[in-house]
Amino acid sequence: MSQEVRVRFAPSPTGPLHIGGVRTALFNYLFAKKHKGTFILRIEDTDQNRYVPGAEQYIIDALNWCGIPFDEGIGKEGNFGPYRQSERKESYKKYALELIEKGAAYYAFDTAQELNEARATAESQKKNFIYNHTTRDQFTNSLTLTPEEVQQRLDNGEDYVIRFKPQIKNLGLFDEIRKGIQIDTSLLDDKILFKSDGMPTYHLANVVDDHNMQITHVIRGEEWLPSMALHVLLYESFGWQIPSFAHLPLILKPTGKGKLSKRDGAKFGFPVFPLEWHDDKENETFNGYREDGYLPSAVINMLAFLGWNPGTEQELFNLDELIEQFDLSQVNSSGAKFDPDKAKWFQQQYFVEQDDAVIGAAFAKALQSENINYGSQDYVNLVVGLVKERAVFLDDLFELAGFFFEAPKEFDEKNAKKAWKESTSDLMNQLIEVIEKTDDDTASGLSDSIKGWMKSNELGFGKIMMPMRLSLVGSLMGPDVFEIASMIGKNETISRLKTAISILG
Repeated sequence: MSQEVRVRFAPSPTGPLHIGGVRTALFNYLFAKKHKGTFILRIEDTDQNRYVPGAEQYIIDALNWCGIPFDEGIGKEGNFGPYRQSERKESYKKYALELIEKGAAYYAFDTAQELNEARATAESQKKNFIYNHTTRDQFTNSLTLTPEEVQQRLDNGEDYVIRFKPQIKNLGLFDEIRKGIQIDTSLLDDKILFKSDGMPTYHLANVVDDHNMQITHVIRGEEWLPSMALHVLLYESFGWQIPSFAHLPLILKPTGKGKLSKRDGAKFGFPVFPLEWHDDKENETFNGYREDGYLPSAVINMLAFLGWNPGTEQELFNLDELIEQFDLSQVNSSGAKFDPDKAKWFQQQYFVEQDDAVIGAAFAKALQSENINYGSQDYVNLVVGLVKERAVFLDDLFELAGFFFEAPKEFDEKNAKKAWKESTSDLMNQLIEVIEKTDDDTASGLSDSIKGWMKSNELGFGKIMMPMRLSLVGSLMGPDVFEIASMIGKNETISRLKTAISILG
């Protein structure tokens, strides 16, 4: 691209950042980085009534945790700040007045009561109320008042709004994902752009900021597709260059019916936010992917596939690979169904890919927090290497490998019934003698000694291996039983066998 690519992620600080928002930020980030452009974070906080303290910092923290930091924005001031719309509010009025001068907007002095009455009248006639070219001459505005009357009302400090006056035509739009779209602008209403309290509405502020920040590509959620015609008309009215638009598909519930909401996470048992969020108003805490043990790389890979597909069989992409492969032409227009099981699949792929020492360091810290003596870091790393393939999250290691650090306190009843027979205690006492006489306490050494004893006494595998595993682990799960015995040592192995004999008889 000849022009420098500049994209923005522009959330409102009205609560925690939903994973749909993270996906939008990710696609903007990937597009910018692929084209060696700039990724901007702009906080759209013009609606101060919905502002939630802490939400802005949450957005920044979430992007940083996901590994998709912005290049310009709060705390990273560039040449196009400030990056909070509330700090730019003094600049918007002049643009609204410019549209009035051009005949593309007008003052409207209608009171809330007058509008409610007009709405009620329309409803009584079974019509949809709309304030546009078909009805605007019925209201109190600068199109029905004389210039002197308008000025008098302004001088008197009457409340007003500035409404857009769309040009009536068949408007051709192009979306990078949905391609050509035709809009009959006569069906549009006269949107409010500016209010007498000095605050712009979303539409004016959004277009003005995108222009002034030299945004080249507007990549946003599908929910903004109905606003595209208005925004393009605003660009045309100002005489500004129109950026490229791409509207991303919705992320749907696991059932495929309806947009994924924050309540779905609580209902189905999976997070819908990147980080934990506490709602002070409702005194409710929502889990985050970070707190649930997900790796950022897994979350990013999972989100990339919610709407985008590279057209190959490859599913695992690190961030650099995503940047290289990402193309808006490969983004689907239809909604992407969220699959919590697939999210766990991505997590497992990235979890087991980590070096044993990396997982081991984190697991040692977790063991220490539970006051579990883990011996040495090298020992923890060896344990991780034996069990990590079956883990999805770090916390899974407690169940998969806890017996390497602590003897079982109880034995699974179902497994005990299956493994422990009338003659088992006697056989386990014999096994103890074999282990005591074994000089080579490596896994292979123990295996050779025990299997040799079993063969010479014509003992079946299940008669010895199952109760031995039950004694060491507490259940019939786990890695190779000789590896377990070698890792915990001869003395601990014998101690656990004796405990099982005393409890299970």
